Amino acid sequence: MYIIDLVYQKDLDEVERFLPEHKQYLDKYYALNKFICSGRKNPRNGGIILCRAENLQEVKSIIKEDPFNREKIAAYKIIEFEPSKSNNAFKSCL
Repeated sequence: MYIIDLVYQKDLDEVERFLPEHKQYLDKYYALNKFICSGRKNPRNGGIILCRAENLQEVKSIIKEDPFNREKIAAYKIIEFEPSKSNNAFKSCL
């Protein structure tokens, strides 16, 4: 399991400009059951994606497709973790 931590590198005007394309990217990986949840940070200086992937290389490959990456709108931090406890409703996502 991976946490993808995005930090915006450009103004919110640029974020908004590429948001529809970013949402299409998210939809693709939700459909492939790679993304579990995602959303904006508060304050709005980036976002978080919870990702299920086989390895770090797969996560990096997925990030390369993000228009926020292509346009250098966000910087990415990848945090790997192994869930040891979760809510029963969440277990099917692990």
